[in-house]
Amino acid sequence: MKKYVILFLMVSVGAIAQIGVGAKKPKNADMMFDGSRAMLDGNWVYWEGPRFAAQMPIKWEIVSDPVDKGTTVSTNDPAGAGGKYGSADIVTKRKFRDFRLHIEFFIPSKGGNSGVYLQNRYEIQVLDGDTTKHGMAAVINETPSPYYAYNGVGKWNAYDIQFRAARFKDGVLTEKPLVTMYFNGKKVHKNQVINQVWGGPNSGIDGGNNGGKGITDSPQGLKLQAEGHDVRYRNIWMKDMDFAQAETDF
Repeated sequence: MKKYVILFLMVSVGAIAQIGVGAKKPKNADMMFDGSRAMLDGNWVYWEGPRFAAQMPIKWEIVSDPVDKGTTVSTNDPAGAGGKYGSADIVTKRKFRDFRLHIEFFIPSKGGNSGVYLQNRYEIQVLDGDTTKHGMAAVINETPSPYYAYNGVGKWNAYDIQFRAARFKDGVLTEKPLVTMYFNGKKVHKNQVINQVWGGPNSGIDGGNNGGKGITDSPQGLKLQAEGHDVRYRNIWMKDMDFAQAETDF
C-alpha cells in the first residue's frame, strides 16, 4: 500500500509542478522562448497583418528579469505606441492545431496591456485593472475575467492552457474551438467554447472575416500583442496535442 501511495504522490506533484509560475518544460514539449535573443529571433516573427508597421528584426527588447535571475522580453515596441495592436505583434514561426501552452507574464505598472492569441485568432486578455469580459484572463468578450487569480502588478503570473482547434467537414465548421485554462494554478476556464475572433482584421487571422465569425480551417502560431506597454514574457513552452474528442480539461 505504501508503494502505491508514494507513486500517487509523485505523479500528483509532477502534474502540479507543470502548472503555474516557474513550471518546467516537460521533455515532450518545445521551448518557444527562454529569455534569450537567439530564441526570440529563432522562433518568432512579426505578424504582417493589415496594420503592420514594424520592420525586422524584432524590436521587442530583451531585458533583465525584475524579480528573478535571467532575462525576459518586453512588448514595448515603438511601432505599437498609442495602443496600435496589430502593428508590431509577434507570432511563432511554427503553427499549431491542438496544443498545450505554458506562458508567464509580468506587468510592471498599472494598466499594462498585452494579449496572448491562441492560433493568432482567439485572445486571452492580459490587462491590469480590468475585471470585465474584456479584462484580465478573460476569453476576450466571452467570459468574465477571473481577476481573483491575478497576482498583481510587479509579480509574475502564468497561464496554462489546453486548446482544441475548430473542426470542419468539407470546409464547413462543425465544432467550435475549446479551451481549458489555469491562471496561477487555479482552474478558471473549463472546456470553454470560443465563438469568434474579436477585434477586427487588425486583431488576428479571420478577424475581418464575416465580423470574426468566419473561422477558417488552418493551424496558426501563438501570437503576443504589442500595444505600446512594457509587459514582460518568459518561460513559454508548447506541446502539440490531438484532442480527438471535444475535451480539453486537465
